[in-house]
Amino acid sequence: MGGGGMTTGDELLRVLATLANPHRLRVLAALSAKPDYVSRLARELGISRPLLQVHLRKLEAAGLVTARTEVSPDGKAMKFYEVGPFRFELTPQAIQVAVRTLTPPDDGSDSSKGEQ
Repeated sequence: MGGGGMTTGDELLRVLATLANPHRLRVLAALSAKPDYVSRLARELGISRPLLQVHLRKLEAAGLVTARTEVSPDGKAMKFYEVGPFRFELTPQAIQVAVRTLTPPDDGSDSSKGEQ
């Protein structure tokens, strides 16, 4: 994602929205150092496993992390997460190109609705 090719406006928005959370940035930084499984990563970061799983699902949906299941020596299935390859260059020119590919918002979904 975001490799050498063009990033669409929708992809860019999804990634930026995903990274606009300090927990997800911390998760991404920890996984950049080494792949890890949920229990150990939750202890390392000092957050609950359910909260961590929510953040991992969002990072995975944005294409920033990938998951694989491994079986431990005692036969327990463990889900490992790791950072996937990505690169985004955020320049005014990249934004101009990305904006051309944005999905038009629905008329009724404007978050500024009701503001005066």
